[in-house]
Amino acid sequence: MDTSHLSPTLRAVKVPPHPEWPVLNRAEIDQLKNRIKQWMQTRNAVLVAHYYVDAELQALAEETGGCVADSLEMARYGTQSDADVLIVCGVRFMGETAKILNPEKTVLMPDLQATCSLDEGCPPDEFATFCDQHPERTVVVYANTSAQVKARADWTVTSGIALEIVQHLHNQGEKLIWAPDKHLGRYVQHMTGADMLLWDGSCVVHEEFKGFALERLRRLHPDAAVLVHPESPQDIIEQADVVGSTSALIQAVQQMPNQQFIVATDDGIFWKMQQMAPGKTLLSAPTAGEGATCESCAHCPWMAMNALQNLENTLIEQRNIVQIDPAIREQAVVSIQRMLEFAANR
Repeated sequence: MDTSHLSPTLRAVKVPPHPEWPVLNRAEIDQLKNRIKQWMQTRNAVLVAHYYVDAELQALAEETGGCVADSLEMARYGTQSDADVLIVCGVRFMGETAKILNPEKTVLMPDLQATCSLDEGCPPDEFATFCDQHPERTVVVYANTSAQVKARADWTVTSGIALEIVQHLHNQGEKLIWAPDKHLGRYVQHMTGADMLLWDGSCVVHEEFKGFALERLRRLHPDAAVLVHPESPQDIIEQADVVGSTSALIQAVQQMPNQQFIVATDDGIFWKMQQMAPGKTLLSAPTAGEGATCESCAHCPWMAMNALQNLENTLIEQRNIVQIDPAIREQAVVSIQRMLEFAANR
């Protein structure tokens, strides 16, 4: 991979172990969910869950009239709800985005330590210095970044709308800084031809997918379509039948005639895929060779910090409240609103 266009140093990110939650039987799960539903009514709360969190949380969000979605739809949903409290089941940047767009609402998360390797790998001060070195460039940041990084950006994008926005900027002759995911950035750059300087970051889940292992799995399942999130390395993207956001991959499972799919993204997405296409067979793309170990194993350790147990405690105690400095919010909301307005008018 040509690294001449990347920011100078890859940031090491400490990956936490996957949390070990007590195993509950069906009756215990149902009782816990019923208690949470009562507390949600008491607090006038609505649950917004990402496709990558635990299946029981996704189900609870739908059962209570909330939202299960990608980060773009999660951002939109909070502004449309009349709830006093938004509970964001996902990672910290999602909670921050909800608070940026809904400063009058209380935003809670099951665990405020649930962050993201892309967010952690793009420190605001270092990123600001990088941007200052290239003042002639428009700054485009992926949603998987802190509020401070979004405040430094001209545009915030999600994987579902990145291509369109970058193509729009490229057509206007703008040169870009892109952060933080180098794989998604390289894919967008390839598809649009835009002049982009890429920050050297990556997702610990998608980084672990191995091209040689995927090729072997494809030989074992020659009729399976390969669905790939663009945060994946290039040798994974090159084998894809569909490259797209989480929403696009779910749509592909529904619409494509194949009965088998190899999916290269966080396996939390399988719950929604199976719900939307119950007759299809889903296979997780391999994260390493036979007998090898990995940090992510196709599931984000920070997403795994969201569980029914700590969601209940958060509601009862009204803790894990997302706070954003008003000055940061005032700057960050500009780049997010640009994305939402672009999406509404496309």
